[in-house]
Amino acid sequence: MDGAETDVLAYMTFPKEHRTKLHSTNPIERLNGEIKRRTDAVGIFPNDDAIVRLVGALLLEQNDEWAVQRASYITLETISQMSDDPLISLPAVAD
Repeated sequence: MDGAETDVLAYMTFPKEHRTKLHSTNPIERLNGEIKRRTDAVGIFPNDDAIVRLVGALLLEQNDEWAVQRASYITLETISQMSDDPLISLPAVAD
């Protein structure tokens, strides 16, 4: 337990407003469930590229939804405050 202390308490380095969000894996579990539901609906894929296209499209769709809900989850603006790395920058946002 002593050896894992830094790993167990790593979430404490995040801003206080994000800590409760880090305790939950619900968004990832929901995403995995949606991927499973969609792939089960297809059944048999003709090749690996077809799987990559479907799952990639689902991930892009989810990323767009999460980007719109910026205020309700962890944002890059608040996370970037944790780093002194000047290479961290915000992506361009399409209007």
